[in-house]
Amino acid sequence: MNYDDIINLPHHVSKNHPQMSMHDRAGQFDPFAALTGYASAIKEAGRLTSQKISMGEDGITALNRKLEWLRNQLPQHPQVTITYFEPDKKKEGGSYSLRVGTVKDIDDFAQTIVFSDGQFIAIQDILNIQEKL
Repeated sequence: MNYDDIINLPHHVSKNHPQMSMHDRAGQFDPFAALTGYASAIKEAGRLTSQKISMGEDGITALNRKLEWLRNQLPQHPQVTITYFEPDKKKEGGSYSLRVGTVKDIDDFAQTIVFSDGQFIAIQDILNIQEKL
């Protein structure tokens, strides 16, 4: 086919419809995503979580001693490093985290350790307490 009859004609510009932006025009040629959210679901399924460590009787006794020490140190605003279990919000399990900070209070009613910045950790999730040197 020979297009000599139309090759030099001016490009048509509509008087009724605004011209499409280059970004929108390029979007017409994007691949079709039939399974939206599939990639994020695969990524979430592959994300690893840990199970909470079950402390034995000796571990619980040691933690109770550390909590008693911490309670006695409250007037001095002790700086501690706490290892605690943080449950995952999306699936079973969670991960262990470290929290370093100054302890403000031990809330016996809520069973939490309260830090000076207002953050808190549930005592039942604590694995270890260390005095920060």
